[in-house]
Amino acid sequence: MNTINSVPQSKPAKTPRLASIDILRGLVMLLMLLDHVRERFYYQHRITDPITIEDTEAELFFTRILAHFCAPIFVFLTGVSAWLYANPNNKAPRSAAEFLLKRGLFLVLLEVTLVNFSWFGSYNALYLQVIWAIGISMIALALLSGLPRFWVAALGLAIVFGHNALTAIEFLPGEWGYSLWTILHDRGPLYSSDSFSVFASYPVLPWIGVILLGFALGPIFSAKVESSKRKQWLFKLSAAALSLLVLLRGFNIYGETLPWEVGASFIETMMSFLNFTKYPPSLHFILLTVGIALALLALFDTWQSKLSDCLKTYGSAPMFFYLFHLYLLLIGYKLVMWTIGPNVDGLFGFAALWQVWLLSAVLAIALYLPTRAFARYKHSSNKAWIKYF
Repeated sequence: MNTINSVPQSKPAKTPRLASIDILRGLVMLLMLLDHVRERFYYQHRITDPITIEDTEAELFFTRILAHFCAPIFVFLTGVSAWLYANPNNKAPRSAAEFLLKRGLFLVLLEVTLVNFSWFGSYNALYLQVIWAIGISMIALALLSGLPRFWVAALGLAIVFGHNALTAIEFLPGEWGYSLWTILHDRGPLYSSDSFSVFASYPVLPWIGVILLGFALGPIFSAKVESSKRKQWLFKLSAAALSLLVLLRGFNIYGETLPWEVGASFIETMMSFLNFTKYPPSLHFILLTVGIALALLALFDTWQSKLSDCLKTYGSAPMFFYLFHLYLLLIGYKLVMWTIGPNVDGLFGFAALWQVWLLSAVLAIALYLPTRAFARYKHSSNKAWIKYF
């Protein structure tokens, strides 16, 4: 994810990061923070998948829809970054397989240890969620990154466009193939006992398709490509994805299990139209989120302001931000339960959604300086292990 200025020097300089990628990643980090605050302090209002519209207020619905952008953009940008790692500017191409394999395994390890503990404060249950999905996707890309780019793109498109056709395939618990299919396509329990359980929350097959597409699109982000041409390509691809979404969704043709319906109001109709399946992510879900992400990458390509600098800071140390905010929420919630106690169904929950937004804004401000300090340390450090964060 680096470029090198072609300036003669005695020692090779560290390569600057592509700003648009960090800016977009920083934006979705803040959306993720909002969603996790909601899950901690507004959990009395449960969210189904797809969302049960008649039981969900519009404000909560669209707050949740914003969070839909996090996982696909994380995974897509991971693929882009892997291509940039394998093709550094002014240097010979190198294999990304070892890079991807090590980091993928590291993410899986983080998911089953630090990340899982941060949600429950215990190890009574293991939920394989987004970090697991990114890790498995990186491992899959490590195995496939050596293929010609055409075949990487073709395989990515085949998975993203074709996985919804596999919905009819089902395995019952105990049947041969159940565990593998649960991991790949149908979320569900993998193991359960009186003291411990394992649940696959993020089926990984569609995410593998998304990371392959990010890797295949990597050359657009090369320093050798002029910004104007990159923006043209990104806007065209975004328009194609969103136009296809409108066509498929508009006529309820293919790509989503729940058809949309005209509601009693414009807002209810929009809620129905945008009510896509996330587990696993439907074709419509991916077209919407990645399609908008492509347009944002184009808009952010030459954006320079204090706000873009702030977003870039969040996006330049995503794993640090991710772990830090999870444990901050865990400790904060336990303190609230200890001092105030539960106020609804054995939980503590805010009375209104605006309080979730307010706390998210406060935490975003509080997390800025620690994230900036770690980002600076990471980018100046020569320690190999620090790069994993």
